[in-house]
This record gives sequence, structure tokens and C-alpha cells, in this order.
Amino acid sequence: MSEIIEKPLNEIGCSFLSGFAFKSSDYTINGIPLIKIGNIQNRIVTVDKNGDYVSEELINDKTIKFLLNKSDILIAMTGQGSVGRVGKLKLKNKEKAFLNQRVGKFICDEVGINKDYLYYILTTDKYQDYLFNTGAGSGQPNLSPELILQTEIPWVEYNEQTAIASILSSLDDKINLLHRQNATLEKMAETLFRQWFVEEAKEEWESMPLSKMAVFLNGLACQKFPPKNEIDKLPVLKIKELSSGITENSDWASTDVKSEYIVRNGDVIFAWSASLMVKIWDGQDCILNQHLFKVTSKDYPKWFYYLWCKHHLAEFISIASSHATTMGHIKRGDLDEAKVLIPSQEELEPMTDIAESLIEKIIENSNQIRTLTALRDTLLPKLMSGEVRVKM
Repeated sequence: MSEIIEKPLNEIGCSFLSGFAFKSSDYTINGIPLIKIGNIQNRIVTVDKNGDYVSEELINDKTIKFLLNKSDILIAMTGQGSVGRVGKLKLKNKEKAFLNQRVGKFICDEVGINKDYLYYILTTDKYQDYLFNTGAGSGQPNLSPELILQTEIPWVEYNEQTAIASILSSLDDKINLLHRQNATLEKMAETLFRQWFVEEAKEEWESMPLSKMAVFLNGLACQKFPPKNEIDKLPVLKIKELSSGITENSDWASTDVKSEYIVRNGDVIFAWSASLMVKIWDGQDCILNQHLFKVTSKDYPKWFYYLWCKHHLAEFISIASSHATTMGHIKRGDLDEAKVLIPSQEELEPMTDIAESLIEKIIENSNQIRTLTALRDTLLPKLMSGEVRVKM
């Protein structure tokens, strides 16, 4: 087992490719998607279906090296708030993508450096902070290939790198499987909901406003409740945390708030401003911030008010986008206008038996995802520092 030492990337078999400067006149409505800075989010790189494309006719001797492969490791080379962001590219079979300017690709020789090992190192908070701060050191945030390749990482022999990456990849595979299961369960629940309340809805069912069927508790201006100490505090749940989860960059507030403003795992949260979304919270306890509703009901089961909120979400997004403000939002009156159909108790019970099991499975899977993610994130720095070593 080799000693862990710090080595710069350019000395361990890592090289770098900066993206190609396609012209705006090359853009088409379909073809090969361009991977830009905005495609790198939360450690992954995905194709933006509404993004820019270029024609396949642009594949030639000059551009072919900029065609990307599934699982390529990419980095944002510039951009305020995005410089240094690293992610792994997700592509479906036979999909193509081009590396655009201001995005770079790591090329590992698979002799001195393993690509997946490099990915796990560079996506740790430590190295994300380092790359961001290095790029933001001047007036215009920017990382040159030279600066990137001077980054020193903990290095061990290639076979141990592979073993470390294999352990972390197996955890990621389980996490991704659970995410896919949840996506399938969500679609099943929404399909059943549409069948029951759109296709087979009965005229005699009572109609009432969404705002009357459930309670929509708006969050607090949490900056007014700063932590009094390092113990009696909780992270603040804002709109961005609904997507990214609680991170080291999340704000914190005092627990000295009313209990109804504490968000717990399994609560239904509705972002009514900016990026409108409805989500079952799958993270740790936190405090509800303004621009978010916590949705509850004493009269109806969770699946019922959750799926009715999701049913009206497209309508709410359209309303929000029509408001002449910099940040779209909906109002309480929009909740009054959104109608809900209420079946009889005898009809609701068998629906609940089916739908509730789907929602409970989603919550169970989300809890497993959180546990596995915490395990991966705890194990990663221990493996990188040598505190935990892989038996070879």
C-alpha cells in the first residue's frame, strides 16, 4: 500500500482540453447539444433540452476532439459563482454532445490517475472551495488550464485509486437507483391521480378551493432569528435548498421559533416564488424560510394535498411567469382560484390505500438516499486523507 502524498495533476498523468468556441451563427434548433457552464450542477453535467445545438455537419477534423463521452469529467472555467464547479457528464446511449468554450475536460491517462478517483476528489467541498477561490482571485473569475493542472491532490498508486473509486461508485449507484425508483413512483402516483380526478371524476364530487382543503403556512424572514449559540440552531430551508439540499453554505437560524415553522423529513413544501416547485422534504430538520409554504391538512391525507398541489403546479408557474416582476410568484388569491375535487369518504379510502403506499415508499427511499449520501460524504475525506485505507 503506497504512501499518500500531494502531487499536482500535471505530474500524475492528467491533461486538459478547453472547449471549442462555436459561433452563434452555428446554432440550430436541434442536432448536437452544446455543454456550457450552466449544464454543470450538483456534481453532474446534463444536457439542457432547451439549450443550444449545432448541426452534425460541424463534426470535422477540427472539432471531433471536442465531442464528449458519457462520464467525462468537466469543469466550469469562468463565471461569477460557477467557476471551478466540477461534474460528471450524463449521456444516454448513442447521444452526442460538444464541449463548448469556457468549459474544460479532464483527460486521465488511466496509468497515473484514475478518472473516477479524480472526480471524487475534485467534487469534495475542500477542492470545490479551492478551485472557486483560485478562479475568483482576480477581477474576472477565471481558471486557466495551467492553474487547473497545478492543483495538488492526494495521490496513491493507481490500483488503490481504482479501489477507492469503486467503493464510492457503488454507493453512488445505489443512490442513483433509488432516485430512479422515486421518479417512477412519482409518475405512477401522478398517473393514478389523473385517472381518478380528471378522466374518471364524478359530477357529484364537491369542489373547493385548494386554500380551503389544506393549510399553506408561509415561512419566516429567518434573518430576524439569528442563532444564539452553536447548539440551539437549525439550517434555514430556502428555495435553493429544495434542489441542492442543506449544504455548508446554507444559512442557520435559532430554534427559538414556533414549532410549526420547523420542517421535518416527509413534510410537503411548496415554493411559491422564483423556481416554483412542490416537494416532499427529504432532508434534515430545518426552519421554513419565506417564499415557501409548508402544506398540511387535518382533514385529508398527505398524498391527497401533495398531488393536488402538483396537479396545479403548471398553472401556477404560468401565472408566476405572467407577473411583471423580476421574480415570478403566485398569491394567496391564486390558491383560492385553484379548485380541488373531494370524493366521498368511502371513495377516498381505497384511493388512499394505493396512493399512500407509493408516497410512503418515496419517503422511505429518500431516507435511504440521505443515509447513503451521508456515508459517502463521510467516507470520502477519510479515504483521501489515509485515515481509512482500502485493503489491496
